[in-house]
Amino acid sequence: MKRVGLVTGSSSGIGAAIATRMHADGWSVVLNGHQTADAGRRLSEALDGSIYVEADVSSLIDARMLVSEAIGQFGRLDAVINNAGIARQIPHSDMDAVDDEFWDSVMAVNLKGPWNVSRAARPYLATTGGQIINTASLAGITAAGSSIPYAVSKAGVVHLTRLLAKALGPAIRVNAVAPGYIDTPLTQDWLELREFIAENAPARRLGTPEDVSEVVSGLLSMDYVTGTVIPVAGGLQLI
Repeated sequence: MKRVGLVTGSSSGIGAAIATRMHADGWSVVLNGHQTADAGRRLSEALDGSIYVEADVSSLIDARMLVSEAIGQFGRLDAVINNAGIARQIPHSDMDAVDDEFWDSVMAVNLKGPWNVSRAARPYLATTGGQIINTASLAGITAAGSSIPYAVSKAGVVHLTRLLAKALGPAIRVNAVAPGYIDTPLTQDWLELREFIAENAPARRLGTPEDVSEVVSGLLSMDYVTGTVIPVAGGLQLI
C-alpha cells in the first residue's frame, strides 16, 4: 500500500515542489491551500492519484476536516508536511508598520497552523509510525527574515518541532527544514535581498523549491532522525 502524505500550503512554491517530489517518490499526496483552489486542483490533477482539499490551517475545525478528508480518501496517513505560511517584507526597524492584524494572521497561520494540523493528525500518524516535517525558516534561527512577526513565528516553529519530537516519540518523528531565501513568487520583488544572497551566500545563489523538497524527501526516509532542524540556505546561516 502506498504511503500517504499531507502537504499544507502546496498550491505553489515550496509546498508544490514538496508535493511533486513526494509523488515522484511513490507517495499518494493530499494537497492543501486556502483561497488557492484553482491552482491546487490543477496540481492535484497533474499528480495522478492525489487530491486537493481547501482548508484554513489556522482553524482547528478546518485542520480536523483536512485530516479527515485524507483519511476518508486513503484510509491512512504516514506524513504531514506543515508548510503553509504567510509573509510580508517589513523593515525590522519600522515597528509601527506592523499592525495587530498582520501580527495575528502571521502567528495564526505560521505557528498555530502546524500545531492544529499536528494535533489533528497525531492518532493516525501514531498508527503508521509516521513523521511530521515543519517548514521553519532561517529567520527562525538567525536575527533575519522578511519581518519581525515572521521571524518570531518561525522561531516558534523551530521550538514546536523540538517539543513535539520529545512529546510524540517514539511513535512519531518530528523534524523541520529551515529554508533561507528561496526563489518563489513570494520573493520575486525582494530585489536587494536577492542580489545580496547571490553575492554573499557560500553557494552564491538563491535556493529553489526543489532544494527544499530534496531535503524533505531525505528526512522522510530517515528512521533515526527526530527533533532536528536542517537549514536549506546555501550556507547563508554562516554570514
